[in-house]
Amino acid sequence: MSTPLYQLKAEFFKTLGHPVRIRVLELLSQREHGVAEMLRDTGVEPAYLSQQLAVLRRASMVVARREGTAVYYALTSPQVAELLVIARTVLSGVLAGQAELLADLRAAAPREKTP
Repeated sequence: MSTPLYQLKAEFFKTLGHPVRIRVLELLSQREHGVAEMLRDTGVEPAYLSQQLAVLRRASMVVARREGTAVYYALTSPQVAELLVIARTVLSGVLAGQAELLADLRAAAPREKTP
């Protein structure tokens, strides 16, 4: 029996469910990056970055190549970058809606009386 698609999607989104992994994918959406660059840009310890890159490799979201002693990473699919853009768009809409709600709540709040 094969795994249902909704379960595969849940696993996919679980892979995305970590701030460092999202940051790495954002960096790689721009271009290929070396590990040293990603360490600088993420501000995490080397072992921690290595763990997060391993998760992304196992999920086939990134691919590594070695050049001498340096290791470079790239996205396996440009659609990952598109997904991040779509997520930003959705979040922008949600946050805009929340800002409007907050403004409405503040406008409707009774004014406190000063003694």
